[in-house]
Amino acid sequence: MKVERLFGFVLAGGLLLAGATGAMAEAGAEVKDLALKKIMKDLGAGMQTVTDAIAREDWQLVEKTAPQIADHPQPPLGEKMRIIAFMGTDMGKFKGYDGEVHKSAETLGQAAKSKDGVAVIAAFQSIQTACYGCHRDFREGFIKHFYGTR
Repeated sequence: MKVERLFGFVLAGGLLLAGATGAMAEAGAEVKDLALKKIMKDLGAGMQTVTDAIAREDWQLVEKTAPQIADHPQPPLGEKMRIIAFMGTDMGKFKGYDGEVHKSAETLGQAAKSKDGVAVIAAFQSIQTACYGCHRDFREGFIKHFYGTR
């Protein structure tokens, strides 16, 4: 019950912040980049590292990088509230993609530790598929909502 109340409070606060952010974007005010933008850039760099490491069969580097992908940082609470408010009923789908990235990156690390190249590639494909699905379903609307027409 406590979690449900906390979620309601977080959602209500997020709705207020999201409305304010939308109004700022519409008014042409400068909108600060979200922490999520840096998190996504760092994830992209990690994915590039893994791509290169797979090509060179550097399983140790893949194993080292996989937890950075699986356990990537989360946005600060205020930003999370804004994201939850924006996502609304799609939040479960959004979290599902993130969960798939986490699970597949853990599998990636285990496969690399075992030096199982085929399993590494399969796990990496699963990560890429989850990333693509999330970007396909949410990126355009997310950028438009939080950054206007940038």
